[in-house]
Amino acid sequence: MNDIDTEVDCAQKLKVLADDTRLAVLKLLMDSPMQVGEMNAVLCLEQSLLSHHLQVLRTAEFVIRERYRKGFVYRLAPSVRVVASKALNLGCCVLWFN
Repeated sequence: MNDIDTEVDCAQKLKVLADDTRLAVLKLLMDSPMQVGEMNAVLCLEQSLLSHHLQVLRTAEFVIRERYRKGFVYRLAPSVRVVASKALNLGCCVLWFN
């Protein structure tokens, strides 16, 4: 991958994160994997809206979904690493949360 490809990839990642809800989901998942209902208890969104944002994050490879009992649990993708417990290393940049 050349520098132009890396910059385009980074820009695409940042576009996905240019949404408060998606940032909030990533911040929640920094602590531990969660089911949709657990996330929704904190975020107070319509379930369909939260599912939409989770799908966008899955497509962009920020989160992964795994079968858990009768539902699913979401966790950060292996390529997204937590740094100093308040930041996410996205590979192209580091995103810090307050």
